[in-house]
Amino acid sequence: MAADGQTPDETVVVKTSRTPEELRERLRDWLVTTSGDGAATVSPVSSPESNGMSSESLFFEATANGETGSYVARVAPAASDVPVFSTYDLEKQYRLIALVAEHSAVPVPELAWLESDPSHLDQPFFVMRKVNGRVPPDIPPYAMGGWVRDLPDDERMDLQRKSVEVLTGVHAIDITDGKADFLEPDPGLGDTPLRRHFAQEQAYYEWTCEGAGRRFPTIERAFDWIERNWPANEGAAAISWGDSRIGNIMYAPDGTDPVAVLDWEMATIAPPGLDVGWMCFIHQFFETILGKYEVPTLPSMLRPEDVRAQYRDASGIDVGDLRFEVAYSALRHATIMSRIHVRNVHFGTHDWPDDPDEAFLFKDLLAELTTD
Repeated sequence: MAADGQTPDETVVVKTSRTPEELRERLRDWLVTTSGDGAATVSPVSSPESNGMSSESLFFEATANGETGSYVARVAPAASDVPVFSTYDLEKQYRLIALVAEHSAVPVPELAWLESDPSHLDQPFFVMRKVNGRVPPDIPPYAMGGWVRDLPDDERMDLQRKSVEVLTGVHAIDITDGKADFLEPDPGLGDTPLRRHFAQEQAYYEWTCEGAGRRFPTIERAFDWIERNWPANEGAAAISWGDSRIGNIMYAPDGTDPVAVLDWEMATIAPPGLDVGWMCFIHQFFETILGKYEVPTLPSMLRPEDVRAQYRDASGIDVGDLRFEVAYSALRHATIMSRIHVRNVHFGTHDWPDDPDEAFLFKDLLAELTTD
C-alpha cells in the first residue's frame, strides 16, 4: 500500500462480469414475479468496493405492493467469473443466519427472500433488509486509515472486545439437538470436526492448484507443519462462523456496538479456537502487507494474547496460546489469496510471478508461523 493512499495493482479485485444495469433490470423482473406487482421498481444497483472478494453483494431500493425498503442481495458468482470457492450453498447461509437470529443475541440482518431458481440472475441468491452502520474496510485496510484508526485507543479496544463477544455468542449456540447438522462436513472426511475441516482445506488447495496450473511450495510446507503440530486436545465442536474478522462486522454508525454480522459462506462445525485465530490472523495479515510499504499501522490491536483473554472472560473457555490456530489461519488464507490471484489473472489485472508463492503476498509470514 502506497504511503500516499493510492491502491497498488495487487489490491485490485474484479468480482463479476455482470453490469449494474443488467442486474437492476433482472432484479426488477424477479421482483415483479415474486411480488405479483407489475409496477414494482428497483433502484440503480451498487456493490461495496472496500470489502468482499467472493460472492456479490448488491445494494438496492425496491418498491412493491406499496412498500418501499432498502435491501442487500447476496448472489453466488458465475462459474465463468472464476469463483473463489468451488461451491456456494446460499441456502445453507440463509438457514444459518435464521438459526443465529433465533437462538442467540448475535445481530444478523433480517432475511427477506431466498431465491433458489438461478434463471433470474444466472445464480441463486438471497435478499436481506439493509442495516445501517459502518464496516472496517479491506481496501485500503482499516489499519491504514479511516474510522477504526481514528478511534481513541479505549474505543478501539472496546470494538475489539465486542467483536470477540460476537464469537462467543455464535459458539454458545447449543448444537446438541442436531439443528446445525446441515453445517457438518461429510463424516467420511475424518473422525473429528478439526480433521474434517483440515481435509476440506487440503481438497480446496488441490482445487486451487488445478485452476492455477501450478503448486505453492510454502503452502505445502505449512500443511506438513500443521500435521506435525496437531493439537492433543482439539476442543469441543461449535458453530464456526468461518470468516470471523472485523471486516465482516457492521458497527453502529456512531459507536462500536456490532449491529450486523455478515458473510457466513465459510461457516461449518469446528473447534471455537479456529474463529478466534482467524480474527487475529487477518489483522496480522493487513499489518504485514502495510509494513511492506512502511505505512503506520495498529500493532496493538487484535493481538492473540489479548483476544485469548477477552474470549476467556466472555465465555469461560481458554482457547490456548493460539499458535496452531493462527498458523492454520495463515495457511487457509494463503490458499484463498492464491485462488483470488487465479481470478485476477483471468480478468487481466495481474500476471503470474516467477515465484508462485508471491501470489498470496505474505509467504515470509506464513513460513515464519509454520517453522518449528
